[in-house]
Amino acid sequence: MTAGMVAGMVIVGAGECGTRAAFALREAGYDGTIALVGSEAHPPYERPPLSKEAMTGEQAPSIKTIADAARLAEHRIDLRNSTTVLSIDRANRSVRLADGSDLAYDKLLLATGALPRKLPLQGMGGRSVCLRTFDDALLIRRHLRQGVRIAIVGGGFIGLELAASARKLGADVTVIEAQPRILMRGVPEEIAAVVHQAHVAEGVEIVCGDGIASMEDDGETVRIVLSSGRTVVADLAIVGIGAVPVTALAETAGLALNNGISVDARLRTSDPHVFAAGDCCSFPLAVYGDRRVRLEAWRSAQEHGALAARNMLGAEEAHATVPWFWSDQYGLTLQIAGLPDEGDRTIRRDLGDGAFILFHLKDDGRLVAASGIGPDNAVARDVRLAEMLIARSARPDLAALASTAVKLKSLLAA
Repeated sequence: MTAGMVAGMVIVGAGECGTRAAFALREAGYDGTIALVGSEAHPPYERPPLSKEAMTGEQAPSIKTIADAARLAEHRIDLRNSTTVLSIDRANRSVRLADGSDLAYDKLLLATGALPRKLPLQGMGGRSVCLRTFDDALLIRRHLRQGVRIAIVGGGFIGLELAASARKLGADVTVIEAQPRILMRGVPEEIAAVVHQAHVAEGVEIVCGDGIASMEDDGETVRIVLSSGRTVVADLAIVGIGAVPVTALAETAGLALNNGISVDARLRTSDPHVFAAGDCCSFPLAVYGDRRVRLEAWRSAQEHGALAARNMLGAEEAHATVPWFWSDQYGLTLQIAGLPDEGDRTIRRDLGDGAFILFHLKDDGRLVAASGIGPDNAVARDVRLAEMLIARSARPDLAALASTAVKLKSLLAA
């Protein structure tokens, strides 16, 4: 550490996870310096609205801030935005910023998130975009209007939420998914089919099982040639084919990697003074026998931020929560608690008005996940109760799970 430098807490990444960690440090009583380093010029903001309500308003998208300058100042959080960390000096416990300055740390948190996965193709230009930042959202929103042709590459959550937003604004939308169906990763086929039908009913064309052979972007239109030989011409192509964890900083510093930055159950990296949290890291999930996972989810980012903060202060608290995901499209809400691919069998509970929940169980009867879909918040309460059952490693009666005559709350009490 350079003489005269005061070591405090340094957080790299001013998104959901990093910002929540900064406030959690103060809530836990930490009184030292906190530096929050972010590459964007904007104050910390929520990302989930970027593909949904931020897109569909009559005006340009607006930022939903996590904390404005006044709140950051009130909690003595030093936001260093519009800059990046170039390197970590683990021996001297400091980081070098792009402006040449150094920040000393007692503990360092890497909350660097993930970047959109790029298509391995030549020909992508100004009409071929990805969505990650608020500035990306502004660019995309300018194209979403009546009659504009939008091609969305990727039938995952981001692509489908953008498809729903684009249709609401009158654009003509084609979704291209190379896999046999949409939402292949983590969403059961029965639920994916409901989402597919909702998009088709709203006028979205969904092409599954057809990859992209080539892409030509001349700055005015994008010509996408599919593996089948079909050509899709669009005024804007949005690529949403997953995300890649941002690990270059950790890798250069010699930290262990494993599908992201590798951390233990306390979110500690291979260096005891460096933690990592959120989309950028993989960690052992206790509820599934320490299966190592990397989660890209809003609530996970929040929980990780708070947990990392407590452990940076010496709490030694292990991660113990159940993953939870959600998506809103056309008035439908999809919610998933746990990891459905852990299940060996499925029990369905119909809730009426098209809403239903799938309970995923191991062969030994243990409930490991619940997936639900329905209008508005029709499935929210039952998915929440199922999440609590999963956390307790419950083995509920199968007939009771299927029957709406039996309240899930009674299973929890049992």
